[in-house]
This record gives sequence, C-alpha cells and structure tokens, in this order.
Amino acid sequence: MMDIDAIFAADCELPPTERSLPWSETRDGITVVVEPKPHWAGDMRAFRAEAREYCAYADWTANGARARFFGHIDTSGDDLIRKARRLVACEIADGHWS
Repeated sequence: MMDIDAIFAADCELPPTERSLPWSETRDGITVVVEPKPHWAGDMRAFRAEAREYCAYADWTANGARARFFGHIDTSGDDLIRKARRLVACEIADGHWS
C-alpha cells in the first residue's frame, strides 16, 4: 500500500504538463504551488504558498518572483496542497491505491 507522500513523489517524477497533483516550486525566495492543468485550460496556475494570489505558470517559469500575481478570493497554494492530500487520503481509505 502506498502512502500519501509516496504518491506525491511519484507524481513529481512526471513532466509538469503530465502531473495530476499540485507541487511546490521555489524561486527567488518565493514559494508557489502549481495547480495541474485541467483539460480545458490553456496554462497552469501557480498560487503563492501562503497568500491568496496566483499567476500563470508560464509567467512564473519565465520571470520567477517578477511574475505578475493576481488576488484570488479563496485559494492559496497551501489550500491546494491540503485539499489534494485529503483527496488522496480518502482514495487510499477507499482502496483505490495499493
């Protein structure tokens, strides 16, 4: 049986465009959590870890801390990680991971 950390680690071994779980990146002293790209989106979003702000992942990869961040009413990077970990924990409990 896999644990949550092993599942996240295995997902991070994939290229960014193929990942299905959020992951952290740090550049220029700023940490963001990247939200995986849904099928309908043109680009991924990078949420500041401890603030309710986001930017386009392409802007983050090109400009790091100089990326243009926008306010987000209800989501921070930490929120994304917590939500994903809860989802994976429920899937493990339901027997979807072995």
